[in-house]
Amino acid sequence: MTDFKDVMGKFVEFEPQLVLLDIVLPFFNGFHWCQEIRKISKVPIIFLSSANDNMNIVMAMNMGGDEFIEKPFDLNVVTAKVQAVLRRTYEFRGTADVMEWNGAILNLADATVLYQDQKLELSKNEFKILQILLENTGKIVSRESIMTRLWDSNEFIDDNTLTVNVARLRKKMEQIGLGGKIITKKGIGYMVEA
Repeated sequence: MTDFKDVMGKFVEFEPQLVLLDIVLPFFNGFHWCQEIRKISKVPIIFLSSANDNMNIVMAMNMGGDEFIEKPFDLNVVTAKVQAVLRRTYEFRGTADVMEWNGAILNLADATVLYQDQKLELSKNEFKILQILLENTGKIVSRESIMTRLWDSNEFIDDNTLTVNVARLRKKMEQIGLGGKIITKKGIGYMVEA
């Protein structure tokens, strides 16, 4: 990794199965990035660092790290520890699914949005609306197709119900600096721009 300003963007883009972190990094330290990753994923994190005093080791574990390997290290030891962490992690669980959009991260596992260190809890309908729009970024999604996915039943659903849900979602998104991101296309539907 070379761009240490956009660690979370790269994390979401590549969806790694394992993260190796040093404590000393440009812009933000490894503790910061470990905490940010833990907000959206349970991917195993191994710290590799020469900053190996007890305080740093304890902090690495408390921030969400799974292992700490001191530099200089023997490659065979690192390989064995990586294999052990991967075996323990992926025998029982996988990583959380996320969608990234313009710096915002939608966590599909817990229906939250993370943007500029702010976490937003979404209702079931708000979450589904945002997920549908993000799956179709840059395209208009018709009101009918959103309503079909939200309320998959033969019962009549008032058209106003979708309008109310979108309004609530917009209001919540404004609170964390994402106002104006859901665009209404009169008589057609909604969209988010790429």
